[in-house]
Amino acid sequence: MDRWPINPRRIFVFVGILVLILMVMDFNARLEELDRLKKQSKVIGAQVTQGIQTQVALQTQVAYATSDQAVQDWAYGEGHYAQPGDQPVAPVGQPGVPPIESTEPTPTPTPMPNWQVWLNLFFGDQ
Repeated sequence: MDRWPINPRRIFVFVGILVLILMVMDFNARLEELDRLKKQSKVIGAQVTQGIQTQVALQTQVAYATSDQAVQDWAYGEGHYAQPGDQPVAPVGQPGVPPIESTEPTPTPTPMPNWQVWLNLFFGDQ
């Protein structure tokens, strides 16, 4: 009987183990990819939530800006308008008290550099 030094059954067992190891490595790589994608999904989900909140806030501002209340608030606040029937009041000082005068501070002169002083001495103001 002629026997092979290598048993075909052992070859199939080693090939099976090798295929099993390769499948486990591939499964591990897929699990790592799944974990990375889940983390990325959480980050993108947070960004989407923030974007939706910003959109809602901007829509609220647009709704207020196009409302009659916004026009009325601007007219009374910044526009200094009055409706018919309103009695506008102008502040008046107390009698006998001199009005407050606003004084403008005098600017302080900045010293000229030496080279400009000598230039003005020799050539005058140009």
